[in-house]
Amino acid sequence: MGWAGSVSVSVPVPPKQIHEIKDFLLTARRKDARSVKIKKNKDMVKFKVRCSKYLYTLCVSDFEKADKLKQSLPPGLLIFWCFHFSYAVPVD
Repeated sequence: MGWAGSVSVSVPVPPKQIHEIKDFLLTARRKDARSVKIKKNKDMVKFKVRCSKYLYTLCVSDFEKADKLKQSLPPGLLIFWCFHFSYAVPVD
């Protein structure tokens, strides 16, 4: 059997999609929520909140709703803006 039986391999956990804005805000206010990435392209805005176990994603196609959602995120949360899905810029 050798040592291969005792090695633990971490398998990536797939992200969870949230369909309601209210559920996303509740998830973002959880204690284990660390950061939010906001990815904007020409069709929609994606909000991705990193919690301890999962990455939760909300897709919003209405840009006005996305702006209101961005303003209602918890103030202590680290927020990153990602443009063109290529790099992340922290928001002050």
